[in-house]
Amino acid sequence: MLMFVALLSLLTVGSARKCKDIMVPVSLTAENAVFDIKAPITKIEVTSLFLNMAQQGRDYSSLMQTGTKEISGDYNLAATYCEPDHGPGRELQIMTHGVGFDRRYWDFPHNNYNYSYVEKAVDEHGYSTLTWDRLGIGASSKGHPIDEIQVYLEIAALCELTKQATSGKIAGSYTNFDRVIHIGHSFGSVMTYALADMYPGMTDAIILTGFTHVFSYIPLFLVGNNFIPVKDSPILAGKYPTGYVASASTTSMFVNFFSDGDFDPEMLELSYIMGQPAAPAELLTVGAPVMKKSGYTGPVLVITGEHDLPFCGSDCYATDSLDGTLPSLLDASKEYFPHASRFNTSVVPGAGHGLNYGYSHTFTFNSMLDFLSE
Repeated sequence: MLMFVALLSLLTVGSARKCKDIMVPVSLTAENAVFDIKAPITKIEVTSLFLNMAQQGRDYSSLMQTGTKEISGDYNLAATYCEPDHGPGRELQIMTHGVGFDRRYWDFPHNNYNYSYVEKAVDEHGYSTLTWDRLGIGASSKGHPIDEIQVYLEIAALCELTKQATSGKIAGSYTNFDRVIHIGHSFGSVMTYALADMYPGMTDAIILTGFTHVFSYIPLFLVGNNFIPVKDSPILAGKYPTGYVASASTTSMFVNFFSDGDFDPEMLELSYIMGQPAAPAELLTVGAPVMKKSGYTGPVLVITGEHDLPFCGSDCYATDSLDGTLPSLLDASKEYFPHASRFNTSVVPGAGHGLNYGYSHTFTFNSMLDFLSE
């Protein structure tokens, strides 16, 4: 039976919230892709893989997929639940981070938690929040980087985590949240999109950050990350199975996540030091769940930095790659939500892909919370 089993720590963060780190056991099943690809071990193998994935004019993932296979297993998901000091909020936000980060992306401690979305949501707006390390990342269970850690198994993990959160197994005995809201960043937005489509009754509103439906710039991200084998990373070596890949340097982080003039250099350094790797199959499967229209009927916000590299090619207002008539590339997502009760977009001025880490994070956070209060 799925249940909350381990209370790892209880601490007070800031002046108006209490948080607890938890480990959540889940049993998962998903239909994974089978790829004719070996987990890359050397720098040459890693570079060759991502050059193949980035090549224009062909879908390398589809070319290398030979079929599908059901994957089942028992895993542990590391998470942090926060609520106001006075008790559970009336609404719960469940947040899923993207590639390169772990759950600390949402509650980053730098500069007295100035960059923490969780602090603003809980302390100032009274929400309860649940952040988690995606399956395969951080303190959550690891797995094979090609055969196992793929987007659909991670979506299954988000589904089970949500079930536990809304049945009171994570927030003590509390089950009476008025709304459950899902928020994603980048790869986490793909998962959030899929959850709302596959299990529409599970979420009352979704926010997709660092995301558009324009995937033609993803190769810039794949090459810009300058991936190396995780075993060669001075920070992550020994913490992940062979075959995972990591950003090579702060330069890689700058290229993919930051925008010139919109960040504190200390944040760039910390993002690299606290960064996490990726399983190659995550990037091989990232597009699959979002290429069909969603049946989701709730409210949707897409919010992305003006200079987001992987989803806007560094200019979200350059829409000539589509038909040139849309206000921004974010608006390309509207046709994928034909039944949404409300569809909003917000381009964050001057921001890069890693929205929470820029000086512009205040604009981002306010836009998200304003949307939820409408």
